[in-house]
Amino acid sequence: MKVNVISKGDRRSDFICMSLIEYLKPHQFIIDEENPEFVIAVGGDGTMLHAFHKYKHRLSDTVFLGIHTGHLGFYADWSPDQLKELVHALRFVPYQIGKYPLLEVTIWFQNDQKEIVDLALNEGTVRSEEGTFVMDVELRGQLFETFRGDGLCISTPSGSTGYNKGLGGAIVHPSLEAIQLTEMASINNRVFRTLGSPLILPSSHTVVLRPVSSQRFVMTLDQFRHIYDEVRYIQYRVAKQHVRFARFQATPFWNRVRNAFIH
Repeated sequence: MKVNVISKGDRRSDFICMSLIEYLKPHQFIIDEENPEFVIAVGGDGTMLHAFHKYKHRLSDTVFLGIHTGHLGFYADWSPDQLKELVHALRFVPYQIGKYPLLEVTIWFQNDQKEIVDLALNEGTVRSEEGTFVMDVELRGQLFETFRGDGLCISTPSGSTGYNKGLGGAIVHPSLEAIQLTEMASINNRVFRTLGSPLILPSSHTVVLRPVSSQRFVMTLDQFRHIYDEVRYIQYRVAKQHVRFARFQATPFWNRVRNAFIH
């Protein structure tokens, strides 16, 4: 079985990573950074995001799982004192696959110069580099509103517990094939109006953002930040691909939410 282990990079996570590799080696596991069947992220949710983007080109061939070295994350099921149990589970225990929806983002540029297509596990955001952010928001090809404010956040269900929640968005169960559009400090007065509420959209819907007053934007995909110029429009939708997590032990999503935000 081909496995790769990715560390957060701090001293504790590096030690756990090396210890896990030592437990794996005697049992005919092959450490393979190029084509792993399992990717084990040691750290937190940020480490899992890093692992996802490293292997997003082989989502149909790679299964992810995580060891949390801080507080219990939304993507990690295992603790550092369970390394031997994890190796035993990989060898002998049947596991379930948890499939989570992803966000597909496509950027078109002026004069059809190029097109960028990418994926996000948590969310994508878009803002103006300077000044008020103004975008026409189209849903399924129809103009819905002209948004004015700081920016927009489009999140996946699993990412709904992150930045989206901080913006006042809803928490969405990851079994739902949906994306969520949430406003950042919209301008609402007698002249300019927006809906002012998050929108949860099914997989049959696309969101297209068309620039009104600027073509230069700051965009993020999970932890990655880019500045794009001469943007013609941006499309967001539920991706056809899924990220797959190996579930050896049941940790219901709402238990994760409760542990993260209430207990």
